[in-house]
Amino acid sequence: MKQTKDFIKKLGYPVGGTEELPSSTKTFPDGAQYRVELPSVEGPASFEALIEACEKYDVHIHRISQGSGIMLLTDEELQQMAEIGRRENLEVSLFVGPRGTYDVTPMQLASNGKIAGLRSQGMDQLVYAIEDIKRACHFGIRSILVSDEGLLVLINEFKKAAELPADLVVKISVQMAQSNPVSIKLIQDSGADTYNVPTDLTLAKLSEIRQAVDIPLDIYVEAPDDVGGFIRHYEIAEIIRVAAPVYIKFGLRNSPNIYPSGTHLENTSIALCKERVRRAKIGLDLLKRYSPDAITSEKGAKGLAVPVEEAAVLN
Repeated sequence: MKQTKDFIKKLGYPVGGTEELPSSTKTFPDGAQYRVELPSVEGPASFEALIEACEKYDVHIHRISQGSGIMLLTDEELQQMAEIGRRENLEVSLFVGPRGTYDVTPMQLASNGKIAGLRSQGMDQLVYAIEDIKRACHFGIRSILVSDEGLLVLINEFKKAAELPADLVVKISVQMAQSNPVSIKLIQDSGADTYNVPTDLTLAKLSEIRQAVDIPLDIYVEAPDDVGGFIRHYEIAEIIRVAAPVYIKFGLRNSPNIYPSGTHLENTSIALCKERVRRAKIGLDLLKRYSPDAITSEKGAKGLAVPVEEAAVLN
């Protein structure tokens, strides 16, 4: 890339660039700068198809996440998701439910109400959410996806009281939508372990956030249409440089929103998972080309919430 920029400079044109932004010196516990996440893995069949595609394309990932919710997986499916995660040494992060979009309110369908869609509505939903988490932990899941600040605070209290496992990783959804360093530090201080930033933040804004917080940032380098539809593959190297430690997250543009998923959408879910792996191959090949020294983690590295064998007690 330097050679291309140098030639453009000779022609008398500016080349842009983000060289003035500071390089992050923060890392994951194992010293890595980045890990790879593939989202919207909605059930065991999709998970197995994704693993097969990773082998085909020689793509190494560290975490998968799911969006339909723990509550929409059967006990057998929860057990299978945990078993696949253990077998592959991958973190399995499942969304907590229910949330506003599953409630009887129409607010989240209104133009000014969409931001409330993923929040927990009332104390009942908070109680249901804690029960959802306990059920997942019972099957060995140790990573959950949260989109409500009140629920985050409750989870932190339950962990401190040993009512939930101390090693439970709390991943914050992109739908929580805090976009500045002060707000995101507030979420970190409330118990978040990893934070999915909004999809449209520039490198400069990502750098500001990294200077204020220590937890890993989850960053879409390809975002589904309903959260922006951006494709930022050429920026991956700089995202890692200025914002490490980061989970580089490959969504999929021009694809349907299948939440909540189920067997009626299984073939679609499988096809989308396979294409996310192919897109990850494209993006990671660019990273190798432009930043071959970027450090990644091994599977199962320290800090990854790989499902455990022991089942937590359901209270």
